[in-house]
Amino acid sequence: MNKVITLSPIFRGLTEDDVAHLLNETPHTIRSFSKGQTIAQRTEEVRSLCIVVEGSVKGEMVDFSGKILKIEEMHAPMPIAHAFLFGENNRYPVDVIALEDCKLLYIPKVEFLGLMQKNAQVLTNYLNSISNRAQFLSNKLWFLSFKTIKEKIAHYLLNLSKSEVRTTLILPKSHQELAEFFGVTRPALARVFSEMQDEGIIHINRREITILNRNKLLEMIK
Repeated sequence: MNKVITLSPIFRGLTEDDVAHLLNETPHTIRSFSKGQTIAQRTEEVRSLCIVVEGSVKGEMVDFSGKILKIEEMHAPMPIAHAFLFGENNRYPVDVIALEDCKLLYIPKVEFLGLMQKNAQVLTNYLNSISNRAQFLSNKLWFLSFKTIKEKIAHYLLNLSKSEVRTTLILPKSHQELAEFFGVTRPALARVFSEMQDEGIIHINRREITILNRNKLLEMIK
């Protein structure tokens, strides 16, 4: 387990021996969860630094109509809601659900604060990590500002392609996972993909997407 923890953004740059030494001096717990089990509920107070050390979890929100919007998947060795550990309103922003059987490391907030005071590398890693998290949330907010499915798909494909050179992409998510990510139904997503292909903007071959008209994608998000 210590080897996995060294790969976490919070403990990056430390050796397995370093991690073992720190954990020996820092009270912590390891908890196991089964697939589909709720790990934390939205608005629940974040009392500990939490890191996935085995398996994966997802953060999702449910609106008043019951529609589920998947916000993010977190695989070992990623931290969960670490940017909400401190602050006046330090509560989980989403429900956290086990995607599969998993194990999580918990270090109580007070103990983690002491750990950062002892180890400058962990402190630096934590500050870098929450800064990166703020940037991610900013980008996510911008993405959610797009009103139509077409706009969301255009932004997603352009973000994957990064440059004009790369025109053929392999989607990292299935269509069902994309539908949850966009907060729409799978049939609605499939219909828009089909329309974009008929319009000559993209060509679809299962998970392989070829961008045929990049300018059209750019126009959609302006």
